[in-house]
Amino acid sequence: MRKDFDQVTVTARGKVAVVTMNRPELLNAASEGMAKGLRAAFQYVEKSGEFRAAVLTGEGRGFCAGVNLADQTGDPEKGPLDTGYLLENAFHPLMRALRDLELPLITAVNGAAAGVGMSIALMGDLVVAARSAYFLQAFARIGLVPDGGSTWLLPRLIGLARARELSLLAEKLPAETALAWGLINRVCDDADLMKEAITLAERLAAGPTRALVATRQLYWASPHNSMEQQLDLECRHQRAAGHSEDFAEGVAAFFAKRPAVFKGR
Repeated sequence: MRKDFDQVTVTARGKVAVVTMNRPELLNAASEGMAKGLRAAFQYVEKSGEFRAAVLTGEGRGFCAGVNLADQTGDPEKGPLDTGYLLENAFHPLMRALRDLELPLITAVNGAAAGVGMSIALMGDLVVAARSAYFLQAFARIGLVPDGGSTWLLPRLIGLARARELSLLAEKLPAETALAWGLINRVCDDADLMKEAITLAERLAAGPTRALVATRQLYWASPHNSMEQQLDLECRHQRAAGHSEDFAEGVAAFFAKRPAVFKGR
């Protein structure tokens, strides 16, 4: 099964949806159309009822090389690029949609993840990178500031000093260094990238979907909350999980000493 959206495709691997940015001739450089295509693709994945986990990757040699400036500056009659408009109407809605996704998300980073492409890559619950992949805060190279939520994400993932260094110097961060810094979860040989990502996604797809989604929501909420607020939020989510069919199955499987068969209910 394959379904096409604007510069994006969705293919099925059982209960795993593989969402692919599909502009390989430009290393999947992003545009307003691609951002909206990604939102539409993930809305389809969520609403179809067919999937219980997703993998996001890029077609060809790159994950996403940032915003394609040629798309944004080609019409002199429209005047200079309004970068704020592009963020408000395309990329901010995309980042919120990835944050609020109702199923676990793995990003499989092949090649360059630059600019907003780096921000998109870091939205995965698990980030798996090919050995040749790299991450780049490219904004300073063209006179812009970091965006796509990177100034919120990076200090929380790797600390303020390293976040500033990446953004101010705009130097490539190799996948192996990103792993050592704790920015990503796994590095594998290029040929094994999608196999590794699909294997992890299949493991998540076989899990208790409601509990996994609640877990990702808890971690997204955590930086904003006091400990008391987080304890209250954990209690609410745990109460809901305790009434799920998956919890009943998990307990039954525990006592029967057999693997649980979760159905996402």
